[in-house]
Amino acid sequence: MKAKRKNVIAIILGGGQGSRLYPLTESRSKPAVPIGGKYRLVDIPISNCMNSDIYRMFVLTQFNSASLNAHIKNTYVFSAFSQAFVDILAAEQTPDNPTWFQGTADAVRQCMPHFLNHDFDYALILSGDQLYQMDLNEMIEAHIQKEAEISIATLPVNDKDAPEFGILKTNNDSFIESFIEKPAKELLPDWTSDVSEQMKAEGKHYLASMGIYIFNKDLLVDLMKNPDTKDFGKEIIPQAVQKNKVLSYQYEGYWTDIGNIDSFFEANIGLTDDVPQFNLFDNDNKIYTRPRLLPPSKFQNTTIDRSLISEGCILNAKEIKKSVIGIRSRIGKESVIQNCYVMGNDFYQSIEQMEKDASNNKILIGIGERCFIKNALIDKNCRIGNDVHINGGPHLENTSNELYAVKEGIVVIKKGVVLPDNFVIK
Repeated sequence: MKAKRKNVIAIILGGGQGSRLYPLTESRSKPAVPIGGKYRLVDIPISNCMNSDIYRMFVLTQFNSASLNAHIKNTYVFSAFSQAFVDILAAEQTPDNPTWFQGTADAVRQCMPHFLNHDFDYALILSGDQLYQMDLNEMIEAHIQKEAEISIATLPVNDKDAPEFGILKTNNDSFIESFIEKPAKELLPDWTSDVSEQMKAEGKHYLASMGIYIFNKDLLVDLMKNPDTKDFGKEIIPQAVQKNKVLSYQYEGYWTDIGNIDSFFEANIGLTDDVPQFNLFDNDNKIYTRPRLLPPSKFQNTTIDRSLISEGCILNAKEIKKSVIGIRSRIGKESVIQNCYVMGNDFYQSIEQMEKDASNNKILIGIGERCFIKNALIDKNCRIGNDVHINGGPHLENTSNELYAVKEGIVVIKKGVVLPDNFVIK
């Protein structure tokens, strides 16, 4: 193992209220949202740091942070003789800071006293809601070698995606000369950048900020003295480009921003591809998460095609196709699951509990018998009865009620709800 980086601290931004990921964020913060059947979103940036030998991390959050606290406390336990840590810093009111976090830069500003309790030369600032695998060491080395004051990880994008990002232009030495936040499409011809031949062939001529930054410590401390700047992307970075040496570190691997239900669903279902863009089966880029002591999954008369099945499942389904099935899932006989992410359950029902529920005509935890569920996202601990028919797709209008929400044709069954026998969404 390479030596731990002792000159870097990582600051992982937990995001705001996560309204675009509602209802998944109704009772949990964005970094705590389950992904890939057994992980949580926050595991991605933490794993990228650990795979890059960065072992001092802060996670900044302020909304619904109880489950995030529990996950980090139960997962990232390092040796007592190590300096490694993952600390959660929730927004707190102090005499100097009477308000909640007002933006990404304001969150870092309010937590700065905690960071300054540690020795570091560089602050690595990451987002808590992105899916990617990246050797952050390479970015840090480029920052040091080029003697940059700020470095920004950048991703080549096409003209369709460019208006959703902060777009920048660089000189021949990869230093950023100009920056524009979410440019209108008609402005794009003036914002093309020098990218690799492979990226040109894919029509990706623009460099977008990935929201991953490295700051020299002294500069970050200085920038945080101005209470009027609330956000990195909208204020700090555009202003710094005019005054500081800001390096573009170009990254060409897989990266997606888990900003809304559509992108979240697509990222999870994408894990079932023959060769997924995000590789969970990588010796050098492990994704760390809570080590659960769960039994192997059990199947009976089930046809499984292009799906991920997490541990601890009891599956009697007829068919599971192009789906991600989360931990402790239970699916009854004759049920068909297609193009779904079933998050699973936090606990098992005992035989006694199941018998008691059955005698009281109460629906058991999991998915019942003879169900058909397609294009759906089922949150944790749901009780879905027998003969339930859910057929998501673009024919459905966006809606939200106490049981479920429909967003862009994806049916999201809310956490812990009960759907009675013969319930239909189609």
